[in-house]
Amino acid sequence: MDIIKLIPEIDLIKDENLRSKVIKAWEKAILLGGWEEDELPLIPFTLLIKNVPINLFQHTRAVTRCALGVYEAYERIYGKINPLNRDILLAGAILHDVGKLLEYEKSRGEFVKSKRGKLLRHPISGAALAWSLGLPEEVCHIIAAHSKEGDHVKRSPEAFVVYHCDFANFEPFREG
Repeated sequence: MDIIKLIPEIDLIKDENLRSKVIKAWEKAILLGGWEEDELPLIPFTLLIKNVPINLFQHTRAVTRCALGVYEAYERIYGKINPLNRDILLAGAILHDVGKLLEYEKSRGEFVKSKRGKLLRHPISGAALAWSLGLPEEVCHIIAAHSKEGDHVKRSPEAFVVYHCDFANFEPFREG
């Protein structure tokens, strides 16, 4: 399975070791979730919006591109005033929803919460998966803090960016 085809932004990570671990995280999540390759493009990015036209990988790519845009604006305008770690930011954005492959399952032709997903939401399962593969704590923090679970911790600057980029790519698709 070629994860780079699904998420070409992985190649934007300069640190080869980090890039390799990001790929391994997606591969392991696919394996643990029991997903078939042909199912991957069909996985919705959220179960909260009925018939959402965006899949998990499109959403991941959009959040990553938004985070990269914020990084580039910061560098251009602020310089070194409040620097962001580009590779950590990219890895966190690419992996922020990796836990959804554990939170969801396909049942009777529909995507639903799995038993695992009812016990642990994707920010927690995703962070645990990343931690188990030796990803940096800063990346695990971004994954864990990108949703409401992060409301009880002080988000790093990179986690703050991913959090807002994620919601900027969720709220416009909400119904009503």
